[in-house]
Amino acid sequence: MSTTAVHSLWTTAADPISKIPAPKIEYGQLSPTLIVVGAALVGVLIEAFAPRKSRYYAQVFVSAVALCAAFAAVVALAADGYGTTKAHIAAMGAIAVDGPALFLQGTIVLAGLVGLFTFAERRLDPATHGNRVDSFAAQAASVPGSDSEQAAVKAGFTTTEVFPLLLFAVAGMLVFPSANDLLTLFVALEVFSLPLYLLCALARRKRLMSQEAAVKYFLLGAFASAFTLFGIALLYGYAGSVSYARIAQVVDGTVTNVDPALANTMGNDALLLIGAAMIVMGLLFKVAAVPFHMWTPDVYQGAPTPVTGFMAAATKVAAFGALLRLLYVVLPGMRWDWRPVMWAVAIITMLGGAIVAITQTDIKRLLAYSSIAHAGFILAGVIATSKDGVSSVLFYLAGYSFVTIGAFAVVTLVRDAGGEATHLSKWAGLGRRSPLVAAVFAVFLLAFAGIPLTSGFAGKFAVFKAAADGGAVPLVVIGVISSAIAAFFYIRVIVLMFFSEPRPDGPTVAVPSPMTMIAIGMGVAVTVVLGVAPQYFLNLASQAGVFHRRGQGRGRRPR
Repeated sequence: MSTTAVHSLWTTAADPISKIPAPKIEYGQLSPTLIVVGAALVGVLIEAFAPRKSRYYAQVFVSAVALCAAFAAVVALAADGYGTTKAHIAAMGAIAVDGPALFLQGTIVLAGLVGLFTFAERRLDPATHGNRVDSFAAQAASVPGSDSEQAAVKAGFTTTEVFPLLLFAVAGMLVFPSANDLLTLFVALEVFSLPLYLLCALARRKRLMSQEAAVKYFLLGAFASAFTLFGIALLYGYAGSVSYARIAQVVDGTVTNVDPALANTMGNDALLLIGAAMIVMGLLFKVAAVPFHMWTPDVYQGAPTPVTGFMAAATKVAAFGALLRLLYVVLPGMRWDWRPVMWAVAIITMLGGAIVAITQTDIKRLLAYSSIAHAGFILAGVIATSKDGVSSVLFYLAGYSFVTIGAFAVVTLVRDAGGEATHLSKWAGLGRRSPLVAAVFAVFLLAFAGIPLTSGFAGKFAVFKAAADGGAVPLVVIGVISSAIAAFFYIRVIVLMFFSEPRPDGPTVAVPSPMTMIAIGMGVAVTVVLGVAPQYFLNLASQAGVFHRRGQGRGRRPR
């Protein structure tokens, strides 16, 4: 073959390559996530190069600055109209920048910031060998009880890697509710799940229980991720695309430009129903809805309490955001298929969480079943299938997240010789031993119970009203009954704290640093403000309650 012919072949083959378009990424609109990811990478470099003694202060500073900057970026985007008039799909169709995405991202960043304060607490345990200690293992790689662990404790080591892990988890959570295609959804799911698996295993005390919790969470989470991935594959076979808008068009029957290679499987309802069910199953696992809740009590009890608080709050916000976008943007034409299933899930979640919580004797397990019941209440708003349903869920999540982190922060303060005193019998008479701490915890419990003048009441009223307006009156009745059942065990704890005799060998209440005080104070402030004057925040959630849709039809008729 001549040189000319070879050159001709080379240039012919190269021509299509020159036509590949460069990706268009709107970095400014993705800035909240990029700031957090950048700070997490800086945290990894700090672990690699900074002296051990300075790592803690550097990590806390970098993490706090990054989360504040990310929140400022979210506020700037909302003020610039990206939550309303400028809402659109960014990053070549991968990320939605709209009202629900920005509202949820702001909530997640603030929850991460408050969670960071509880992570950084180092005054609750007495100093060991002259060194202040936190809630995390001195050296994560050492075997519990081994000589290497004792040497690490004696040397004053601390696991400061928890701060970049927290930031990576927050970064994944920021992308999760704003993902606009199924692959981005799955990548975000793994990015925030893997750091949480690690964080659950790092408790300083009760390390074996902590590691057991992490293994359970990891194994069950891996199954849930596998279901999600299989569902994504089936939906791709159904629609020929992983894009939300494209899948919605195929569901609606308004699709054009069918790929001949996919023509045989496109529109196959079996692929759609099974694939959608598998993806929803993975999301319901993350929100701890029955029957996908079995990991929750063990993981909440075994994980370090600061991690439990952060995970209980932020994971729910991110997962419900993703569930809302999937059901309202991708599958609105299937609402006649998924609503009955969601009715059943919401009912068994509300009743199951409330009834089983009555039997609990550990405060962390009680709060775990409480979170399961709250997942059912929030699902009532999801089922409303209306703008009011979306805004009520956003409001509920905002209030619930701060109350949850505040409640778990209070749990870290009640301690005995073995660390945190989580058995309910040890909380007897706490109101006489430490009236302020007991009063604050009582405020959080009343908010969980949905008592008027707390954020819990305003949130429950909003989701139940939206559900009733959407035709789900029987569900609201069951929700009210579940709330009454749940109120029993919340009030029981309050009675135990204030009307029982304190035990002589009862726990002490540690004096925290200003960081934990800020976390608890923010929880109380949000609880009271959203309960007494919720209208501004309800309006804010209402303005942010519209998903950006691109190229979608009206939806299928009920079958």
